[in-house]
Amino acid sequence: MILFCTIKLGYNNYQAATVNLCFVGVSTLTPVLAGWLAETCLGRKTVFYLCALLHFFGTALLPVVAFPFDDFYIDTHNIIHHLEPQIQHILFYTGLLAAAFGIGGIRAILCPLGINNLQGYNQRKILSFFNWIYWLVNLNSTVIFLAIAYIQQSVGKNLGFLIPFTSVLLGLIGIHMARSNLILHPKKGNSLLTTLGVFLNSLQMCCLCYRHLSGDVTDWLDRAKENNGGRYSETKVENVKILVKLFPLFGLQLLYRACITQIPSGYYLQTMHSNLSFNGVMLPIAAMNVISILPLLILAPLLEFVSKCYQYLKKTPPSPINFIIIGHVFAALSALIAGIAEINRKRYPQMDQTRSGTVLQVSSMPCLQLASQYILLGVAEAFVTPACAVISFCLTPNNLRGISLQFLTFAYGGGCFLGALLIQFFYFVSGGSFYPNILHNGNMERFLFTLAILMAINTLILWKISHRYTDFSVELNARVRQSHLAEKLLQYKSCLRYYTVEPYHP
Repeated sequence: MILFCTIKLGYNNYQAATVNLCFVGVSTLTPVLAGWLAETCLGRKTVFYLCALLHFFGTALLPVVAFPFDDFYIDTHNIIHHLEPQIQHILFYTGLLAAAFGIGGIRAILCPLGINNLQGYNQRKILSFFNWIYWLVNLNSTVIFLAIAYIQQSVGKNLGFLIPFTSVLLGLIGIHMARSNLILHPKKGNSLLTTLGVFLNSLQMCCLCYRHLSGDVTDWLDRAKENNGGRYSETKVENVKILVKLFPLFGLQLLYRACITQIPSGYYLQTMHSNLSFNGVMLPIAAMNVISILPLLILAPLLEFVSKCYQYLKKTPPSPINFIIIGHVFAALSALIAGIAEINRKRYPQMDQTRSGTVLQVSSMPCLQLASQYILLGVAEAFVTPACAVISFCLTPNNLRGISLQFLTFAYGGGCFLGALLIQFFYFVSGGSFYPNILHNGNMERFLFTLAILMAINTLILWKISHRYTDFSVELNARVRQSHLAEKLLQYKSCLRYYTVEPYHP
């Protein structure tokens, strides 16, 4: 998208990167919104077909914007008709939003199919499940990146937008044919609104100062309990209190995800302005994205083998929180090495190279010298993403596991928007120097060094609080059992409200 925005639409680098990250962020967050709509008002089938229509419309609209279609827009008088820039921008953003909302809704309906079958499995098997799920997703991404990028960059810069439209059309036909097996109805009553309602009711009770009615409480969320004057049962409030313990972990994923988003933004620009020629073959820019995926494709089976070895030796495997810390360290190192590589890249003389039919001034440094920063981010993803999913799934009660994964999704989507916000902030603060339109004349390495420092601080904070997520199962089981007993007692207590004692007058 950056290549299209800069060359076709004439955007500056920071604008193209911001648009790309916002699109990724919206695509990440829409499954939560679509899942809420499916559960509360519209129904899962309605949301699925509505989002399928949006996705189809979006992927059909993008080729209209991308294609100059010199062959198609030529009339009988051999006059080429082009879209007006304003109309082109409107169609472009409409197509992006439609595709983002569409893919989010489809993911909200289809992706929980495997998650719902994990109840009752231990932590090792759940980690294995998430490892292989992300392995398959990234294997698919590898094929897509190489195929579309090569066609878009070498064959035709506009055909890359037509491929998703065709694949979506074929995919939707297949999904519709198997719709009876794909539409799964999960249990009701554990929606995101209920969880948010506990927070709002607790805040309401605190603001109204009902201390004289409910007495002192050990936690502000306890004010949402029915026996303290709130509207929610003991079990629901206790489960939400367990979920709240994961919020610091989710918050620390924001900056990590902003660092990961450098692959489709800052790192992409570095590769775009480097020499893509390798032994006479012009490499697609997305080939570097594949380099970042390769560590995950290699490490996922390797981590599975190590887990089997621990099981065979009857030893306790490393905690998932340790994997997350290791991944954050690799992400900080990646940003640091990217800054060093940017300094080295600007030392090479400039040369002309064609990008999608446009000649650009790029550094003569081979793009493969940037591979180390991509590899480090790929290693970070191999450690962090499955481990975060395991912690979010295992360290929450059964009826809140889906909600916990939704909050993790919020963190991932928020990280994309945080990455876009950092780009905008450093661009305007530095006067365009930290995120220049011409990389050779700017100081993009300072942006990368700043990101590395922030990521290092983020990692230290995570290490400081990591003890909260090492062995949470004992506390989880005890609190859940206690809350179930308390709710039973509360049910008997609530039954007494329907009976009144009338005085007897003979």
